[in-house]
Amino acid sequence: MKEAIIHPGPRVEIKESPIPTPNASQVVIKVVFSGTNPKDWKYSEWSNEPFNHGDDIAGTVHAVGSAITEFKVGDRVAAFHELHTPGGSFADYALAWGHTTFHIPKETSFEEASTLPLAFMTAALGLYHYLRLPQPFVPLLNSEKPMPLLIYSGASAVGAYAIKLACLSNIHPIIAVAGNGIPFVQTLLDPGKGDAVVDYRLGSEAIVNGVKEAVKKVCGDNGKIEYALDAATYKGSWDTVSAALDGKGAATFVLPDYRDKDLPGTLKTSMAFVGVVHKNEEGEVMGTKEFGYVWFRLLSRGLQEGWMTSHPYEIVPGGLNGLEKALVQLKAGKTSAKKLIISVRED
Repeated sequence: MKEAIIHPGPRVEIKESPIPTPNASQVVIKVVFSGTNPKDWKYSEWSNEPFNHGDDIAGTVHAVGSAITEFKVGDRVAAFHELHTPGGSFADYALAWGHTTFHIPKETSFEEASTLPLAFMTAALGLYHYLRLPQPFVPLLNSEKPMPLLIYSGASAVGAYAIKLACLSNIHPIIAVAGNGIPFVQTLLDPGKGDAVVDYRLGSEAIVNGVKEAVKKVCGDNGKIEYALDAATYKGSWDTVSAALDGKGAATFVLPDYRDKDLPGTLKTSMAFVGVVHKNEEGEVMGTKEFGYVWFRLLSRGLQEGWMTSHPYEIVPGGLNGLEKALVQLKAGKTSAKKLIISVRED
């Protein structure tokens, strides 16, 4: 099969590789579309190690392991490939664990499905595992009480999925921070419940003031925002998030850049690392692996029933040969409010 290997730069090399072989609990998927993510070029630069970093798979089942009962050859599926392991999605065939694979309903295209796995799961983990916010099927004890939530980089795939999930959980007001993607973000928010968007291009001080003013409109002069998901974790966004929360409450970040920064000890921080859904901690019987299993199946149902939708996307032409262009575009920060996806089977 053809496989794309990402080198620092980013530079992409296309080579011939063997088709993956699944273990008992894995599936091999014939890839139709693969999503891209900023970490795809970042990991190669951080590690200086050429690798196939694709993790968003959409295609049909090619082979299943002996313990797989939920899927059969030919099924339309999407999957989240295990980070930093062989069998990534930038190839004709990719490898995924059965519990991070889910059926694509007929209403959803392969293109749409390729925008979902990594970003959707990151948003779900950020809100419900790390911030411990109420899940949609666990109603708030007081559904009328405001629960202000800051989502930084609301136009990104992670940010947009987080907004959609928060709305399902009846978490409001949602204060989203965005730039060029503001018109898209506004379509996701509910102004009637106090949701608002703040323009990050105005600078950190204006963001903090804008967030606090939006919260006060709903919660009064003493209103505070206690929860934040930073879907960017870039160029000092952690300081802005911390200031908006007055250095208190809980904030989760999608990248580790915040860890060596001088954030207040009164701010509870965490990294929404999506890779935790692949394996539980040693000794755990139930944990993040089950979280991933449950939420990917809820995602499939949500797509079928219409209460969850995919992210806007742009198909980068050239198939695997177009991957380098996509990664260069991501690195340049020229993509807003859409996912760049690759048609793997394009000649």
